[in-house]
Amino acid sequence: MVTAVPRLVVAAPSSGSGKTTVATGLMAAFAARGLAVSPHKVGPDYIDPGYHALATGRTGRNLDAYLCGPELIAPLFLHGARGCDLAVVEGVMGLYDGAAGEGELASTAHVAKLLRAPVVLVVDASSQSRSVAALVHGFASWDPEVRVGGVILNKVASDRHEELLREALDSAGVPVLGVLRRVPQVDTPSRHLGLVPVAERRSAAVDAVAAMAAQVAAGCDLDAVEALARAAGDLPGGSAPWTPAGPPIHPTRSAERRDEESARSAEGRDGQRGQSAEGRGVSSVRGPVVAVAGGAAFTFCYAEHTELLVAAGAEVVTFDPLRDERLPEGTAGLVIGGGFPEVYASELSANEPLRRAVAELALSGAPVAAECAGLLYLCRELDGRPMCGVLDATARMSERLTLGYRDAVAVGDSVLAVAGTRMRGHEFHRTVAEPGAGAAPAWGVRAPVRRVEGFVQQGVHASYLHTHWASEPGVARRFVERCRTS
Repeated sequence: MVTAVPRLVVAAPSSGSGKTTVATGLMAAFAARGLAVSPHKVGPDYIDPGYHALATGRTGRNLDAYLCGPELIAPLFLHGARGCDLAVVEGVMGLYDGAAGEGELASTAHVAKLLRAPVVLVVDASSQSRSVAALVHGFASWDPEVRVGGVILNKVASDRHEELLREALDSAGVPVLGVLRRVPQVDTPSRHLGLVPVAERRSAAVDAVAAMAAQVAAGCDLDAVEALARAAGDLPGGSAPWTPAGPPIHPTRSAERRDEESARSAEGRDGQRGQSAEGRGVSSVRGPVVAVAGGAAFTFCYAEHTELLVAAGAEVVTFDPLRDERLPEGTAGLVIGGGFPEVYASELSANEPLRRAVAELALSGAPVAAECAGLLYLCRELDGRPMCGVLDATARMSERLTLGYRDAVAVGDSVLAVAGTRMRGHEFHRTVAEPGAGAAPAWGVRAPVRRVEGFVQQGVHASYLHTHWASEPGVARRFVERCRTS
């Protein structure tokens, strides 16, 4: 078992210091050297992993010790890093900032310790010189279990400024691994919930990642950074890669390929299918089709969710509610994750055939799991525009940001969980659904105030909470089993 994956964590004293630029740039720069780079992100963020995937050609994965529990961090890391030469983990917020009121839990420092990974500290040096030594010394010495192996100075104004910073850091005992000059910001536009996802600006995002890679390669000692990663050593004893449990895995297929496959395989139309297009010789028994919303409006989905559905025997088919006027052929269940339906409300509303198909599927009792953006899509309307009408609720944009981790318990039985099931979730939205809960709520939430939240009706489970199914694999197995029997 390989547990000595070369790895490092890119952290910062605070948000806005340049973590994403440095982490993504390092990933792309190492990939350009011919290394297989495994990209990871601390915390629940869905957007940064999209840029990481562009940089590496591999799926960006999250490592969230709150949503999944500390015990799953090393296994999930090894699962994502399987077959890779190097792993780069981008941190969240400041190095020691974790879940509110929970100490170090889910902080970048916590994950770095769980992975026994050295930390590269990215410091915005734009308004300091000698003080940088006190800053770095403080972060490096705060927790002796966190190894700050080097610093990358960002937004350095000139050669003279660099000289002053290096002189100061000589006394801090932390090597300078890179210096990035003050340059026009790399083109990564933001809006109300952070960076614009890759799916909405793919061509521009490719250019932005290339610019990050060039900036980092020019300003950093990549050999020294790689050497630091290779000094990480073994992960904690007993660590083994996480794997989705369940029946033999069936291949996934995209919406663009479904018609071609259907025409090529008569068995597919009869509920059977032969060898996959990839030629892997999988079982000829076709599992229930689970349609997963994708495209520009629905970009938030952890990779492990799809893997768990597939491992449970489902045939996962992605579709785009902005473009596809019908659900994938044979859809037995529907998963609609997070994203930005408020940005695309007009287009989603205009696709009346698909809205009608979703409503008919839900009315039939088929399993439907919707999170955040999915909840909005199932409402009667969003910002005055008709949506699917599955839920007797309306939604609208709000000035207020709802953000934070949540402890939740299933109020009643649903297609995802039995009553009493406890899960941890995360809310991140600027919309309001009215009412916020149905006659049968999805979750009872403990913080910040005790309340019920979401909707359970027939086969529908809709909620604002984002959850990570790796923490409770039975969720996916239960959903797929309901797809078989509904």
